[in-house]
Amino acid sequence: MSIAAERKQSLINEFATKPGDTGSPEVQVAILTERINNLTDHFKSHVKDNHSRRGLLKLVNQRRRLLDYLKSGDERRYAQLIERLGLRK
Repeated sequence: MSIAAERKQSLINEFATKPGDTGSPEVQVAILTERINNLTDHFKSHVKDNHSRRGLLKLVNQRRRLLDYLKSGDERRYAQLIERLGLRK
């Protein structure tokens, strides 16, 4: 499930580290989290949609790799991002 352009732009504005920032790990993780949440809601009504479930697992793994990268580089930024997004760990 994709996210609306307005929602994606609001996430970019909210999590950007500087003006015009679209590629920082914070922005990427926020967008991935939104997509993961949308797919999770999708599976509540489409239980047997295994093709999309594979995509969900790929998104979760990509987010995990980005979070690991951020944690190895700057622990403080990692902790702030986890807090803002409401993720575990």
